[in-house]
Amino acid sequence: MVGVELDMVVTDSLKALEIYGNIFDIERLEVSNLPRGENEVVFTLFGVRFHLLDENPEFHLIAPSPDDPKTSWVNVTVPDIEKTYAKAMDLECMEIQPVTDIPSHGVSNAIFMDPFGYIWMLHQVHKEVSHEERIQHWEEKRGNSDE
Repeated sequence: MVGVELDMVVTDSLKALEIYGNIFDIERLEVSNLPRGENEVVFTLFGVRFHLLDENPEFHLIAPSPDDPKTSWVNVTVPDIEKTYAKAMDLECMEIQPVTDIPSHGVSNAIFMDPFGYIWMLHQVHKEVSHEERIQHWEEKRGNSDE
C-alpha cells in the first residue's frame, strides 16, 4: 500500500471530526471511541486522506494552539466559499481573513483558524487564470507600487 496523508494532532479528535464534518463533505474511514488522549480518526476530503490524533504528551503528540499555531495550513477548493466559510464561523472557528474576491486571479479566498489551532484556507475558483497570467498581473501590480 502506498499513499500520502496529512496527520494532525488535535486536543480532541472526535470533536474535530464533528466540526470538520459540519464544515466539509468528508468521508469517515476510521473512528475510534477510546478515552480522550487515545483516539484517532481517519477521513478523506476531496480524495485527500487526513489522520487526526488526540494530543498525548506521553507519545510526543502536541497540538497547536491559538497562541502557538503552526506555519502550515490546509488549502481546500470548495464549490461555495460563502456557505463553507459561514459554517466554519458558526462552529467556533476564528476569522483570519474574510471571504475576499481576487478577480485578477479568478478566485475568492478566506482563512480561518479552527478551535484546535490549525489554519484552513478556502478557495473558490470563478474563472481559470493561467500561471503566466497571474505572474504578469503580479508584476504589473508590483511595478505600479514602485512609482
